Order: sequence, then structure tokens, then C-alpha cells
Amino acid sequence: MSQLKIKIRTNNQPYNVIIGNDLTKDLLKILKDNLINFNKCLLVIDNKVPKSFVNKINFLLKKKNKFTYFFNSSEINKSQKTINKLLEILLKNNFHRNDCLIAIGGGITGDVSGFASSIFKRGIKFINIPTTLLAQVDSSIGGKTGINSKYGKNLIGSFYQPNLVISDTSFLKSLPNREMICGYAEILKHSLILNKKFFTYLDKNADNVLKLKKPFLEKAIFQSCLIKKKIIEKDENEKNIRQILNFGHTFAHAFEATNNYSKRLNHGEAVLLGIICAVNFAHQNHIIKKEDYKKIINHYKKINLPMKIKNFFSKKNINKILSFMRKDKKNSNSKINLVLLKKIGNVNYNCQFNDTAIYRFFCKELIN
Repeated sequence: MSQLKIKIRTNNQPYNVIIGNDLTKDLLKILKDNLINFNKCLLVIDNKVPKSFVNKINFLLKKKNKFTYFFNSSEINKSQKTINKLLEILLKNNFHRNDCLIAIGGGITGDVSGFASSIFKRGIKFINIPTTLLAQVDSSIGGKTGINSKYGKNLIGSFYQPNLVISDTSFLKSLPNREMICGYAEILKHSLILNKKFFTYLDKNADNVLKLKKPFLEKAIFQSCLIKKKIIEKDENEKNIRQILNFGHTFAHAFEATNNYSKRLNHGEAVLLGIICAVNFAHQNHIIKKEDYKKIINHYKKINLPMKIKNFFSKKNINKILSFMRKDKKNSNSKINLVLLKKIGNVNYNCQFNDTAIYRFFCKELIN
């Protein structure tokens, strides 16, 4: 079994991220090696996970006192209603703190499962088995959990670190290209905010990553996780530098909410649009180096990433987008806070602008 291991050290608890191909078949050994013991477990399984994987995991855990909840993962179902269903199962079946909740699915499944784990008896063991590229490189690491509300995305949640993350790359073979592009959004984000050398690598090898070729895929996942590890170990609860991980997300979350979380625009696609908006905004305000601006634009064009917000929105949507941006968690002093690039690998996470500046920006973007 070939695997890569990253040790995440946070104030809450240290845990391992295991990355490799076909890890699921060695699930019991991985649990034992990482000192994970439990009597009961609740499996929260994304209903998009192929049946063959579900059957394999069920077989491996057949000796455990096991309960299963199949989750129709969507931004709409990332809700208090879903949390209540999970808590009902845990309470009805007398789960204890030493028992375990295991999330098997994409980022939404992990977010919901992690939040339920954090509030059940003030914390139950939580294992995340991410099955999408986006979840493997981003949302499964760092302890952010949460749900949406009518007021915006991820406004209700907690910081709750998992006990273990198992990123089995064999899950990715079942994903459509659209889902791979969504995951690539977070890989690209990590390179832009902290590692120019990694961006250069992606600029040469993005096609190989998206086609799941070895060793390009594993290296991209590993490097992306290392970048996130470096940030969250310095700032677990997002008091300062961790805010750079929100690069592109102030725009992205507002785009998703404006679109009523429809499947027309997935989270990763919204992030790609958010990143390019942040880059264009920085360019128009003379913040980013012109040379680096051109490199990012060319990278988007090279692999045909979504970069035109006018394909999804019109001028009539601007006020609604702004209303969601105003509710962003990072805002203060009645201004909208943006994370902006000064150059590739170097960001400013405390750029504050009033509504008028951002309104004018959207007007330009929706005309060009």
C-alpha cells in the first residue's frame, strides 16, 4: 500500500491526512495504525458515491455496531434540517463521545457531518473520507464545519478538527470532468496565495492533474494539503493569516447564494469565478503585478476555466450579489473585505472597499 501522510498539528488536536490510491481496502489497518477505536459508528454517505465503494466499506466494518444515513448532498440540504436528522440517529441509538461519525462523500457531506459531530454531546469522534478532489485538497482539512441559511453560505458552524482524514484517490475515477474542475479551483487557489513554484508546476501540468495521471495528481493533492497545513497550524480559528484561504470566496459565496445554490453553478466553479474577479479587481486597482496578472489570465484560457461572470449573471443581479457580500464573515466597519493578490504567492487579506467600488467593478465585468 503506497501512501503519503501529512501530520496536522492544531491546538485542538493533531491528526493525520492519509493520501493514496485504493486506501479503502486497508481501512481497518489505517484505523488501527492511527489508534482510532470505537464501538458504534454512523456512516454518513453521499448518495453520489458508487455502490461498489459503499459495499466495500460496509463489508470492512461488518463487525462494528454500524448505522448508515444516505445523504442527498446539495447546498440546499446543507441545512439545520439535515443536522437534526443526524442528531436524531445519534440520540435514538445512544451514541457516546467515544463512538464515531464517519463522513464518506464530498465537501458538503464533510461539512454537515463535522458540524453534527462537533455539537453532539460537545464532540464525538469524526473521521472524514473525502471522495471528491475539492474535498481532498481543501474542505476535509482544517476543521471548518457548517451549514447554510437564507442569509448566506456557511454562516452557522464551528471549528472542529477530525480525528483522521483518508483521501483515497481511486474515488476520483468515478467523477465527471466538471467535478474535477471544481476541485482544481482549490488547488489553483492554494498555489496563487502561497507558492509561486507550485503555480508554475500547475501551469505546465494541469492537464495531467485533471486526467488523473500519476504522479501529477498525487503531487498536486499533496502540495495543496501542505499549503493548507502551513496556514491552519499558524491560525486554526481564522483570526488573521488563515483568511488568505478565502481568496476568491467572498465573491464565490455571493455568486452561489444569488443563484439560490442551483446546480447551474457548483461551488468550485463559483470559486474559479471568484478568483478571476479578485484578480481582475486587483488589476483594475493597480494592486497586482501586471506580469502575474497576465500569467493567471493565460492559465485560465489554457485549460478553459470559467472566467466570465456575464455567462451567469446580468447587471440586474449586482445589488443581490452585493447584499450577500455584505454579510460575509470577514467584514468589519461596514466595508467589504477582500483577499487580493499583490503577486503570485503573496496576498493581502485585509483589503476593505465600499459598495460603490465593487458595484462599479461589476458594471465593467458585466459589459466586457
